[in-house]
Amino acid sequence: MGRISDTDRARNAAAIRAAMDRLLRGELPPGGRCDLKTLAAEAGVTRNGFYPKKDRDGSVREGPYQHLGDEFVRRLAALREAGEAPDPRDAQIERLRAQNAELEDRLADRDKSIEELTAFKKLALSRLAAQHDEIMHLRSPRPSPEPTPPAKLTTVPRARTTIVGACS
Repeated sequence: MGRISDTDRARNAAAIRAAMDRLLRGELPPGGRCDLKTLAAEAGVTRNGFYPKKDRDGSVREGPYQHLGDEFVRRLAALREAGEAPDPRDAQIERLRAQNAELEDRLADRDKSIEELTAFKKLALSRLAAQHDEIMHLRSPRPSPEPTPPAKLTTVPRARTTIVGACS
């Protein structure tokens, strides 16, 4: 690929700045994001111009539009720090992350409640079973033991049932 002229480079830089302003205002193309790829597509230049180049001798030089790409990234970071999100998908992602964290907390609370209620149910059922067994034991007919005589009573001898001699 050949080198471009200074006028073409200036025209491309102006197109990149105009596209940068549109993207940072939130005017995103359908299916586009607020990133370097979309910036390059909106400006009509290749993305390679935003990245450093390596020469044949191994030295690294700045890409022709790298300073503009760095400016775009800085301005985008400043907007995000200020709480503005030019890309509605980024705002949606942050909202969904917060919602997901809230739902995970609620789920953990519910799991804890379920564990506590399960333990309570188990305890209540075991107590009810023990009470039922006690009630059934108390209602069952018991064999009455022979009464023991009180300590102060004396036993009376039994009447004789054998006859000795004749009774006339």
